[in-house]
Amino acid sequence: MNIRKLGRSGLQVSPLAFGGNVFGWTVDEQTSFQLLDRFVAEGFNFIDTADMYSRWAEGNEGGESETIIGKWLKKSGKRDKVIIATKVGMEMGPDKKGLAPDYIRAAVEESLRRLQTDYLDLYQSHQDDESTPIADTLATYDELIKAGKVRAIGASNYTAERFEEALGISKQHGLPRYETMQPNYSLAERAGFEERLQSICLDNEIGVIPYFSLAAGFLTGKYRSEADLADKPRARMVKKYLNERGLRILDALDNVAKETASTPARVAIAWLMAQPGIAAPIASATSVAQLEELFAATRLQLNAAQLEQLDAASRK
Repeated sequence: MNIRKLGRSGLQVSPLAFGGNVFGWTVDEQTSFQLLDRFVAEGFNFIDTADMYSRWAEGNEGGESETIIGKWLKKSGKRDKVIIATKVGMEMGPDKKGLAPDYIRAAVEESLRRLQTDYLDLYQSHQDDESTPIADTLATYDELIKAGKVRAIGASNYTAERFEEALGISKQHGLPRYETMQPNYSLAERAGFEERLQSICLDNEIGVIPYFSLAAGFLTGKYRSEADLADKPRARMVKKYLNERGLRILDALDNVAKETASTPARVAIAWLMAQPGIAAPIASATSVAQLEELFAATRLQLNAAQLEQLDAASRK
């Protein structure tokens, strides 16, 4: 397996991360355990979650994903076999959000408790908090690293300007730097990352771990009309891709899938893995069959002509 580095952190991960947003939402605890067991048995080690997963689901309060992963870690005894990444900053309740020092100190303890571990491999700022000085946030992460509670830090959903500013502050003040960037990036979502953020990550050896690698399932090819979205939990996220450009991307995926005797989902992830600076795309699965698809994607090598066909179809 092609092991990848997460920035300069020293952490080494499998070329694909399991997206834990489904645990406690579209996947129950028993199935979650089965999926995690299979993921690790195949040699993969990178699991991504967040404290607020899956607060959006009816009846949930947030923390469900971390709790399930924590129970699995305790039951399986595989804490030393995996890299656990979680996040802080999005709303967990009234006055429970952001990146202020006191909030991070409280939130990390909650994540550690739910995950049933005494350290986090990667702790990520889930979104920017312009009301808190960046230096204050980074100094708090420095405390957590020195206390052995966090090994490395990363960022998600930052603009290029704010991410570059954060890297500069780390260097200027001798504070830990964000070693990873987690952007919304896929064949369906390119501009936000590629316009400037990509070059910042490449110039600074940042490990990029894109989320929504399959554009909330759109790039699997199973949603080709609004009729296909009926009663689907991700319908709202997918609907925006059902346009001329989206259908052009699906046509290209179909063509390359046929050439490679694979599937659109495998091709979409293989394209993403071939992009400069990508450490490990994040993708979710709700069944072992879907998980096997993800494994197959990491073994698919696209040639230059196939990559260009996908590039051309997905350009704005």
